[in-house]
Amino acid sequence: MRLTVYTDYTLRVMMYLAVKHRDGGAATIDEIARAYDVSHSHLMKIVQELAQNGFIETVRGRSGGARLARAPDEISIGALVRMAEKDFAIVACHDPNNPHHCAIFEACNLKRRLARAVDAFMAELDSMT
Repeated sequence: MRLTVYTDYTLRVMMYLAVKHRDGGAATIDEIARAYDVSHSHLMKIVQELAQNGFIETVRGRSGGARLARAPDEISIGALVRMAEKDFAIVACHDPNNPHHCAIFEACNLKRRLARAVDAFMAELDSMT
């Protein structure tokens, strides 16, 4: 399983804001974009989604910016990855929207093991803040 660039940038934003959280400060999207040499427009989408999902708070205006909505140790990496990643289907047969049916779907043991592997991966991420 490979996480998307969107997820990578999401985690970077949250790590940056976690450092700022110690000082009680906020960060602007421009500041974060410069720090990581990342596109401002990419970060705009990420910050908007993080705010919509209650991970961060944003304030518009001259002294505005983004800050964590709660303490860093209350935000799991797993929750962030679930928000950012849209597809956890490792193989096509795991995707409920896949119109192609596998001929051995019912007898296949691999799908269950792969599903357990994803569950274990996510459980590990859930334990991280």
